[in-house]
Amino acid sequence: MILIAFGTRPEWIKIRPIVDAIHGEIPYKLLFTGQHTSLIDDSIENYQYESMTISSDGCDNRLDSIVCSSLKNFPDGKYSAVMVQGDTTSAFAVALAAFHRSIPVIHLEAGLRTFNNKHPYPEEFNRASITSLADIHLCPTETAERNVKNENPNAKTYVVGNTVLDHLVGLKPSLGDFVLVTMHRRENHHNMGEWFKVINDLAKSEKFDYDGLSFVLPIHPNPNVIQHQDLLTDVTVVPAVSHDKCIDLINRCNFVITDSGGIQEESCFLRKKCIVCREFTERVEGLEDFAMLCKRPEDLKSLFYRIKREKNSLIDHACPYGDGQATPKIVEILNAFFANNTPK
Repeated sequence: MILIAFGTRPEWIKIRPIVDAIHGEIPYKLLFTGQHTSLIDDSIENYQYESMTISSDGCDNRLDSIVCSSLKNFPDGKYSAVMVQGDTTSAFAVALAAFHRSIPVIHLEAGLRTFNNKHPYPEEFNRASITSLADIHLCPTETAERNVKNENPNAKTYVVGNTVLDHLVGLKPSLGDFVLVTMHRRENHHNMGEWFKVINDLAKSEKFDYDGLSFVLPIHPNPNVIQHQDLLTDVTVVPAVSHDKCIDLINRCNFVITDSGGIQEESCFLRKKCIVCREFTERVEGLEDFAMLCKRPEDLKSLFYRIKREKNSLIDHACPYGDGQATPKIVEILNAFFANNTPK
């Protein structure tokens, strides 16, 4: 049996295609660690899973609480492997708990790196730490695989693409008259107000341009984001949306402004250009091609108008983050693993 752990909505979205594909073929158990309870996709209601409660008992720090609770509440059972996805603290904690119990760890979305532990924090440390103890590394790109191999030349790696793109096969992108904006990352919390001021200035200017674009921003529920919402007087601010709705917005927008990692991949697959509002990004394959890195709020206007001049063009080459067929590749790898590792 494989234990598949997830703690956030992005994790669930990325592991769900695998769960659907192995259902009835490979025994599994789902563990929801509860890192984010308010953003989990409604579709989880159709699945059986075990929940873990994150307790702050004895811990004053939220990240400490996630690690302590995951170690203390790791579910009993005879597991042939534990799969974790991505770079959250709960993914690291569950992987560590499995390692302490000599259970093989399978890391989905392995090898992403900025090589800076502060950007993103704490995700860069988490994913590098998972790499150090994982047995199988499912890498989205060849660049990610090289990163793993550089750290561990004997690592068992596979380039499979990113499962988040498996949801998008068959969609037909169109070029709308609005820009989709998403902002939430921890490293932007200290200057979120500055980002929002520049975004609102752009939105205000576009209203007076006969060829102007409108702005749509689904607001993240984090208090460090919401407290600046009043600055967005000329932006259409909507509540946090489901993943399906977010994909629909990406599919119909003109281009994207974001600090999200996953949206960089999704926008590329849907042939939309993207401004990445971060000092560093682990999705480096598209930089200066269809993705522009914007390190400071004051640089956003020039990048916005650079892309706007090309607003009627979709990306015209293959997405480097995957072809939308990651799941069957992963299922083949899992079948081979369990054929050789099922206890007698």
